[in-house]
Amino acid sequence: MVQVVRSATFDRWLGKLKDQRAAARVLVRINRLAAGNPGDVKPVGQGVSEMRINYGPGYRIYYLTHDDRVVLLLTGGDKSTQETDIRKAHDIAAEWKRNRP
Repeated sequence: MVQVVRSATFDRWLGKLKDQRAAARVLVRINRLAAGNPGDVKPVGQGVSEMRINYGPGYRIYYLTHDDRVVLLLTGGDKSTQETDIRKAHDIAAEWKRNRP
């Protein structure tokens, strides 16, 4: 099992999802990620990966893997906000790398 850590930005995004089925699908994918099965994922640079959820508007979860043991969920979004979300994920990842112990 991989430890999954959620950023405050990710928690805010998840909390704002109005579609409860979408939120449930996101949580299922996080559990699969923790079990070592990330599914449909592609790298988006700077060590950040994009997990794609083929539901609704095309939800995305951006995350960073550290030492193959910890996954930091950076932020989320959908296909319509993808470019902005990737930039935000890169910024959060860079800040985390600067401040990690």
